[in-house]
Amino acid sequence: MRPSGRAPDELRKVTLERAVARYAEGSCLVRFGDTHVLCTASLEDRAPPWLRGQGRGWVTAEYAMLPRATLERTRREVTSGKPSGRTQEIQRLVGRSLRAVVNLAAIGERQIVVDCDVLQADGGTRTAAITGAWVALHDCLAWMQARSMLSAKALKDHVAAVSCGIYKGQPVLDLDYAEDSSAETDANFVLTGAGGIVEVQGTAEGAPFSEEELLRLLALAKAGTTHLVALQKQAVA
Repeated sequence: MRPSGRAPDELRKVTLERAVARYAEGSCLVRFGDTHVLCTASLEDRAPPWLRGQGRGWVTAEYAMLPRATLERTRREVTSGKPSGRTQEIQRLVGRSLRAVVNLAAIGERQIVVDCDVLQADGGTRTAAITGAWVALHDCLAWMQARSMLSAKALKDHVAAVSCGIYKGQPVLDLDYAEDSSAETDANFVLTGAGGIVEVQGTAEGAPFSEEELLRLLALAKAGTTHLVALQKQAVA
């Protein structure tokens, strides 16, 4: 039995609320159960210096966790002078995931920065961030399209992410903190709407997991992201 009482293949309740930030070109408050992440997409009318003159743009991401997003207050990373290794890993993952479904040439020499701020954490913050970031990015690109700023269709597909793991010997979908903190295997899957794999992160906390178990986790992830993409479609309809 899972601590939450969910079935092994059951997601937490997921909601995607758009247009929650007044000034951002695109925004989404994503909730995966008790994990809440605010995603905002900001358009900058310039490309990164290393891309200037190449006729294409860039999509990148930044990630942060608010001090009381967790049970005990965590120190703001700005006070230490640089983001932690974990933060850098997550924001690079979010950026890669979004770029996998964007036609960067259509943006022109501009940059879209998607900020993912964790308001409350209960496991799966990076997967929630990716899923909500797509909605914020979608709305930013729609804002640009309405102003004739795109040379072609910029968004090629959906992208969503979900965690899976082996908890007490059972493959399960969408781990909350109670499961994530004691799972034998923890994995994150980033998939496109068409089912393409953008990234897989998997770690055994004790005994190594088998190829068969990996495939079972992948099957759970495919079902989970299919549902998440359906929710994205509903949100932006």
